[in-house]
Amino acid sequence: MSQPLTVILHILDKEYRISCPPEERNNLEQAARHLDDKMREIRNSGKVIGVDRIAVMAALNITHEMLTGTHRQDVAITDQQKQISELVSRLDQALARHQN
Repeated sequence: MSQPLTVILHILDKEYRISCPPEERNNLEQAARHLDDKMREIRNSGKVIGVDRIAVMAALNITHEMLTGTHRQDVAITDQQKQISELVSRLDQALARHQN
């Protein structure tokens, strides 16, 4: 296992030093950029004042995106499983007719 490294991130005009494994650096930087974008979007809307409130709103928005994306994936997988089951059933019926 590789030694952790310190990554410097900039989120909403503040600098954060975060320790992470080298292989996770790109993911961490991508997450920080996404958070920074969300926080700037909220701050620039002018509807939320204060860094703490902006951070909470960004966290809620990102969590909502994640959960609704997960829900959409679950629905798609369920639909695919139903389609596969129907196809298997049709194949079984066709094979049974062919054997008779």
